[in-house]
Amino acid sequence: MSKSDKNWIASLPRDRLIAEFSVWSADLVRLADDLARVEPFVDVLHIDVADGHFAPAMLFFPDLVAGVRKVSSCPIHVHLMVADNVLLPQIEQFVDAGSDLISIHVENEAVADAAIDLLDRRGVASGMVLRVETPVDRIAKYVPRLDFVTLLGTAIGVKGQGLDESAGPRLEEAGRIIAASGATHRIVLAADGGIREHTVPLLRRAGAETVVLGSLAFNAPSLEERMAWLRAL
Repeated sequence: MSKSDKNWIASLPRDRLIAEFSVWSADLVRLADDLARVEPFVDVLHIDVADGHFAPAMLFFPDLVAGVRKVSSCPIHVHLMVADNVLLPQIEQFVDAGSDLISIHVENEAVADAAIDLLDRRGVASGMVLRVETPVDRIAKYVPRLDFVTLLGTAIGVKGQGLDESAGPRLEEAGRIIAASGATHRIVLAADGGIREHTVPLLRRAGAETVVLGSLAFNAPSLEERMAWLRAL
C-alpha cells in the first residue's frame, strides 16, 4: 500500500487541532464504557506501548489493542517504546491486532529502516517519535517515508510532568524539516507529553497539528466544553 492509499490520514481535520486521545488516561477498569463516552470527540486513539527497558513504564499489549479495535471505529495509533531487538516482532503483533498507524522511535535507528519497510509491506501508516533530549534533525532522513512525526515534550514513559521549555522551538524545527522534505503526502506533526490547558496554545502556535490528550480530555469536568475550547485554537 502506498502513502496515497492511507486516506484516513489525508482526511484528518486541517482547520483545527486533531483530537488524539491517549488510552493510558482512560478508566482502564471500565475501558469499553469510557471509550464509548469519548468516541464522539475522538479523531485518533493513541495507545502507548513500553517494554520497561527503552522506557520505564510497562504498557500496553496487542490483545488490548485487539479489544479496543472491537469496540471502537476510530483510527488506532500505537506508539512503540521498545528495544531494538523486539521492535520488528512487536510491529507484526500490533498490526495483526488492528493498528492503523504505528510510530517507532528515531532512537531505534539500527532497525528503523527495516521497521518502516515492514509497515509499508503491511499497509499500515508509519510514524516516528523523538525523545525530548534527541536532536530534531535526526528525523530528517526518515521524514519522506512517514505519515506522523511526534515530539515528546517530557521525559519518556512518565505521566504528569511539566512541559520542557524546548518543546515549542523543537516543533518549529520539525515543521521546517517536514516542509523541506519534498513529500507529496500529508505528514502530521504531533506533540506528546506535558499537555495542559496553558501549554496547548503554545504547542499549537509552534505548529502542532495534534496534541496527545490524556487527563485533559478524560478528566475534563465537561468534555463538550473542553473540546469546543480545543477546536477553537
